[in-house]
Amino acid sequence: MSLTTVVELETVHTLPKPAHTKEPFDNISQRSTRTQDGRALSLNSFHEATPDDVDGSLPSPTTATEHLQQWNFPRVNLWRTLAAFWGFIIMGANDAVVGALIPYLQEYYNLSYLVVSLLFLSPLVGYTASALTNNMIHLKWGQRGVAIICPLCHLVAYIFAAAHAPFPVIVVFFTLAGFGNGLEDAAWNAWVGNMANNNEVLGFLHGFYGLGATISPLIATTMITKANLAWYHYYQYVMLPLAGIELLIAGTAFWTATGAEYRANHPRTTDVKGNRMNEALFHRPAARVTWLCAAFLAGYVGVEVALGGWITAFMLRVRHGSPFASGMVATGFWLGMTIGRVILGFVTPKIGESLAILIYIPICMGLELLFWLVPQFYVSSVAVAFQGFFLGPLFPAAVVAATRLLPKHLHVSSIGFAAAFGGGGAALFPFAVGAIAQAKGVQVLQPIVLALLAVIWLLWAGLPRMGKKKE
Repeated sequence: MSLTTVVELETVHTLPKPAHTKEPFDNISQRSTRTQDGRALSLNSFHEATPDDVDGSLPSPTTATEHLQQWNFPRVNLWRTLAAFWGFIIMGANDAVVGALIPYLQEYYNLSYLVVSLLFLSPLVGYTASALTNNMIHLKWGQRGVAIICPLCHLVAYIFAAAHAPFPVIVVFFTLAGFGNGLEDAAWNAWVGNMANNNEVLGFLHGFYGLGATISPLIATTMITKANLAWYHYYQYVMLPLAGIELLIAGTAFWTATGAEYRANHPRTTDVKGNRMNEALFHRPAARVTWLCAAFLAGYVGVEVALGGWITAFMLRVRHGSPFASGMVATGFWLGMTIGRVILGFVTPKIGESLAILIYIPICMGLELLFWLVPQFYVSSVAVAFQGFFLGPLFPAAVVAATRLLPKHLHVSSIGFAAAFGGGGAALFPFAVGAIAQAKGVQVLQPIVLALLAVIWLLWAGLPRMGKKKE
């Protein structure tokens, strides 16, 4: 008995897709085969890509059709996500505590506003170095290199602070903390930004930064004003143990994330010659996104650290609050930012990042005017807390913009450069406030913050439209 089956080949024509919705396998032509008994089979064949197949806007950006990792899958991502959260707690604690310690550092070392402001400026050197080296570190050692180098930088910086070394020595070694923060900022933002539900997970990531920034002024102020400890005991009893734990958990979680794995997962998807940093900074259209995100983050982080760093001194000397109450205002600002990053992390993707940030910034400007023009301690306290709430989503939104508008192989270079620019803003603008405050008083904080908010609104408006992402 013959078992021969007659197969007819039938070409199935599919509708052409617009370039911006191209799937990874759109260069596969599909044909179906149908057997005599009606069973359908499919055959695929590759064809050469034509100029019409190439999107002319941004080169091979990350799209929602790509298979995305999740924060808890594969299983190792759960521990890596927790390690990233822990690292951001330390980053937040590192950045926010300086403002709470300024009055006590001035008294201990007999410093002026201008000189103590060098503590804001010194991390700029570290952030700049991290921008130049983070792509090389990823390519050579992978995320494992980041997970080991960053905690070591923190440990060295905090050892000198805990030993209450001469002030110039502390300024120099705080550049190491800036270097570690810059590497960590770029690495974990780029990694989480490529996950499914990236807005929500980034909201939690930066929420943990806010958590560290919230508790550090609270702990430091309580240790100094209630327990009568010196400022450097905060580094001995809090920051050094935190950094030691960071080295243990991050090094363990990312131990298998080698340079070879990173290179395999981030191949080039464009034909641009030269290294990836050069492509991110000097070749359009990627350069436009990189520079706009970098300038946006410089202004945003400048606002964040200027407010968080100088608010204690402002409330002490302009609003005439007590040392403890003034320190609690800084805690309220960072707490508002923490809550805003978590809650608005779920709201922002519903509205769309582009529109949401264009709404949040004017709200912050209105709250800043209230803070400036109503000279009441409690009004200022509430206004600055709500300002933190609406400032919270801005950094995660910039990371989402970079990951969605740029090809994947440029994410670390671009976000690393933008984060370094943000570190520059965190250094330069609070330093500028301190330098001007030396001559005009700390009340110059308000007009500087208001002007920066207006500038970053314009920068955000200049980014390409993203629309709403569909997971």
